[in-house]
Amino acid sequence: MKKKVLLISSLVTLAFVSCDTNDDNGDYADYLVARPLVISKAEFASSVDIIPPRPINESGKVYTYKDYIFVNDKYEGVHVIDNSNPQQPVKISFIKIPGNVDISVKDDFLYADSLMDLIVLDISNINAIEQTNRLENVLYNNIFWPFEADIIENVNFDSETEILVGWDTATERRLIEEVEQNRGRDVFFNDIALAEVANDGGTGEGGSLARFKIVEDYLYAVDSHNINIFDISDLENPQDLEDVYAGFDIETIFNRGNHLFLGSMRGMYIYDISSPAKPTFVSEFQHGTACDPVVVDGDYAYVTLRGGNGCGALESGLFIVDISDIENPELKVDYPMDEPYGLGIKDEKLFVCDGKSGLKVYDKTDVEDLKSLNHFKDIVTFDVIPLETHLIMVGDGVLYQYEYTDDNIRLISQIGLN
Repeated sequence: MKKKVLLISSLVTLAFVSCDTNDDNGDYADYLVARPLVISKAEFASSVDIIPPRPINESGKVYTYKDYIFVNDKYEGVHVIDNSNPQQPVKISFIKIPGNVDISVKDDFLYADSLMDLIVLDISNINAIEQTNRLENVLYNNIFWPFEADIIENVNFDSETEILVGWDTATERRLIEEVEQNRGRDVFFNDIALAEVANDGGTGEGGSLARFKIVEDYLYAVDSHNINIFDISDLENPQDLEDVYAGFDIETIFNRGNHLFLGSMRGMYIYDISSPAKPTFVSEFQHGTACDPVVVDGDYAYVTLRGGNGCGALESGLFIVDISDIENPELKVDYPMDEPYGLGIKDEKLFVCDGKSGLKVYDKTDVEDLKSLNHFKDIVTFDVIPLETHLIMVGDGVLYQYEYTDDNIRLISQIGLN
């Protein structure tokens, strides 16, 4: 039997599209269209596989561990790259994990989400990766609506035999009049049926867009509402602990010392993990409604807000929040941006991935007067990881690496993932 679910009509928005009136048969505009990605439940149950390198479909988050880089292929799996020579990275393999958007690694064990399941992989032999465990139904609310889409297409699938693992998005030209006629109508698609189915030497490093974070013997994985907590003292056999409800629209997680900083569409939430199995709420900073990640350095939290989409806000910017009093975070200063995504910090350098506006590099010595050091234009940027020796960035199917100079950075390599 096929079941239907009503999708909130506000997800279908006509704002922020690029219009063009040069077509002969009417006015057209570019719209971001999202369609469900569906596989059979049988395939999902035995879906994890290691295959040779393949072209990337949609580059997602980036993660580093030892001499390796892992690049998420949104909702499909992880590309594994040998980066022992940053000037000549080499693709090794692709880990097929339907529904995957995040990973984290400790002591040669890789943890990955696959919709509601947590996958454990032994990567001690990078050329012979093995799955060692699968915890089923431990990650809730782990399918995220494509908030940035202007249109969500109606694609029927059989919820008895198939499962939604993510979304495929593409920019398409549509006749404005036809789209307006459908504005406000209910958008239906089949039931997604989900219910059925501090950095140490041994831990890798993720970017600011990460939803997974390992702190000592605990893995924290945020979904849209909760902090999912796993005791990984036995690396091969994680123990699913009681979740902590954290609010709505949680997007990212960052750790500094005994605190977790959660980025959400509503603000930044701070949790104390002095008792690591039971994070406790400390404070929050509200910034309205926008998509955002957060990184922390010293007395300041750096938050990028991306507006002009289904996240709600009209304006985009970089917010710098004073957290010297952790219980009372306050906005220090904000700077306009175009469409920022990930960001990172290395010493006094601040790196901001400003979407299609490229990579922006600042001197943050004085947070109230950021100094622009460089602006790498004509590239699409998504997420960045500042390592000790060099910078790693991913965007639009390309992996970039930069070396630090005295007052700037310099490109040393780039590799297309397509």
